[in-house]
Amino acid sequence: MSLQLYDTATRSVRDFVPREAGKVGIYLCGVTVQSPPHIGHLRSGVNYDVLRRWLEYRGLDVRFIRNITDIDDKVLARAVAEAVPYWSIAYRNERLLDDAYDAVGVRLPTYEPRATGHIPEIQALIQRLIDRDHAYVTDSGEVYFDVSSYADYGALSGQRPDEMRSGEETAPGKRSPLDFALWKGVKPTEPADAYWPSPWGRGRPGWHIECSAMTWRYLGEEFDIHGGGLDIRFPHHENEIAQSRAAGFGFARYWVHNALLNLGDEKMSKSLGNVVDLPSLAARGLRPAEVRYYLSAPHYRSVIDYSEAALDEAAAAYRRIEGFVQRAVERVGVVETDGVVPAGFETVMDDDLNTPQAFALVHETVRAGNTALAAGDDEATRQALGEVCTMLGVLGLDPLAGAPAAGGSSLTDTVDSLVALALQQREAARARRDWPAADAVRDQLKQAGVLIEDTPHGPRWTLAANATDGP
Repeated sequence: MSLQLYDTATRSVRDFVPREAGKVGIYLCGVTVQSPPHIGHLRSGVNYDVLRRWLEYRGLDVRFIRNITDIDDKVLARAVAEAVPYWSIAYRNERLLDDAYDAVGVRLPTYEPRATGHIPEIQALIQRLIDRDHAYVTDSGEVYFDVSSYADYGALSGQRPDEMRSGEETAPGKRSPLDFALWKGVKPTEPADAYWPSPWGRGRPGWHIECSAMTWRYLGEEFDIHGGGLDIRFPHHENEIAQSRAAGFGFARYWVHNALLNLGDEKMSKSLGNVVDLPSLAARGLRPAEVRYYLSAPHYRSVIDYSEAALDEAAAAYRRIEGFVQRAVERVGVVETDGVVPAGFETVMDDDLNTPQAFALVHETVRAGNTALAAGDDEATRQALGEVCTMLGVLGLDPLAGAPAAGGSSLTDTVDSLVALALQQREAARARRDWPAADAVRDQLKQAGVLIEDTPHGPRWTLAANATDGP
């Protein structure tokens, strides 16, 4: 393969060489589901969905694992505040997250494990670390990783242990402020059902150990790519490396981090309360495909500074692409392609997923296609349409994706038939010069969210911008 990816661990762009020919294992740190998702979470989902799609396009069999952190301090605090079981908080928000991912075209992972579903694996890994003298048990039954026992601690984030501050709370029996919890003991301020029996006492897993246990369970002791946001490079990913390597695992061969989505001068964060979610964008008339375009058009390592103007500009750009596709299909029909993207597109995507250049090529092809349409050049129109849809398909944005096969049926078919019937009635009224009746049909369709445009090739309909589905 000629694909190159930026590896955070080496701070360099490296040739991607799969551990096993023809296969790739990816682990993406998922969301802690203490509250509903925001578009910062969706950026991570979309970015790694593009990576996965590109790896599959390049012929690799991808095993993609994205976890759910369904128990941690924040989930438990929310459960106490709302006086409900902690798992009801986690499940409710997990369902909202799934809906949001699905709306913006993020495909389901191969597996999506929950932390609470892997207590045996977590405990086995902790015991392994204890046996190898990398972890210790306190008198209160908590287990900590001994950071001083791992010589390379800090290599991923570039920090020196003697200059670090620990994010862990001070606790009796903890040897160093840098040591982090692998197993947390019972606290009277937390829900009583948030604990499991263990060799060290009743307790629950720490945040970091769950990911190491789940990569071990689903991808083995060594795998290809570990992904996540730059904000969790330290301490989460640093701690994952330490405990996994200390356990004797090769762990991740490449570290791929996406940059953040900022709101003002701060990252978008549930804890800060400065979030923008998909429902609020829908209320502004933005469709999920337009949100996906907004999140995937910048390079995954570039910070996105959120603004409504930038989002509206992205939506308008995607609508220009959609408009060409729709006009071209009306002119030449749906084009069958070999599924091969243009060489220039392949080159820029192999260059660390350079989506800004990839979308530039899409728009360049759209402009050529519009020129061909204006000139009545059907062959050039077919070529442009095929290239645009193939490139957009790899990016998860093909407007024609999901269209039913010949003879199939869907809700879209039903809507098509109903609108077509209304348009026939409108055309009949126009033919008999009954303008009030024709206008009434148009106005009724508009009230239903269907906009009519009269073209030289006959009337064309689209859904209004605030509709969520379309032809």
